[in-house]
Amino acid sequence: MIGSRRKRHQAAIKAASAGTPPNQAVIENLSGLDRAAIAVTDKVGTMGFFLIIVSWTLLWIGYNVLATKVSGLHWHAFDPFPAFVAYLLVSNVIQITLMPLIMVGQNLQARHSEARAEADYLVNQKAFADTEAILARLSAQDTQMMEIVRLNHTILEGLRGEGAGQGRPASGPAA
Repeated sequence: MIGSRRKRHQAAIKAASAGTPPNQAVIENLSGLDRAAIAVTDKVGTMGFFLIIVSWTLLWIGYNVLATKVSGLHWHAFDPFPAFVAYLLVSNVIQITLMPLIMVGQNLQARHSEARAEADYLVNQKAFADTEAILARLSAQDTQMMEIVRLNHTILEGLRGEGAGQGRPASGPAA
C-alpha cells in the first residue's frame, strides 16, 4: 500500500492533506466496486456470518448423516455420508469466490488506514513546528526577563549608591 500509484488512493491522500477529514476523503474516492468489496468484507468478517456458516454446515451434515444412517426416518440423503461431495463443492466455491473479494476489501481498508496515518503525520508535523515556535518564543522571553532583572539590579544599586552618598541610609530590598 505504501507508495500506491492508484489514482483514487493518491486523490484521497491529497484531499486529506488539504484538510478534508481522511475518512471522508477516502469514502469520496471509492468506486462502486470498491464499495461492494468493502461491504462484503465487512459482512463476512462478523460473528453473524460465522454463525450462519456453522449452522448451515451442521444442518447439512446432520441431515445427511441421519438420512444415511437412520433408515426408519425415510429421509432421502442428497449428499450421503461419509463423502459429502456436494457440501465440499458448494463450500469450496464459496471460499474461492470470497477469498479474493475479502483480500480486495482488506487492501481497500489498508489504504484507508494509510490515508488516516498520512493525515495524522501531517497534523503531528504541524504540532511539532508549533511547539518549536512556542519554545523559541519562551526562550526569547526568558532572555528578556533576565535582562529586565539585570537592569533592575543595576538601577537598584545606583539608587543605593546615591542614597549612601547623601548621608541617608539605603532603603529597599537587598540584592
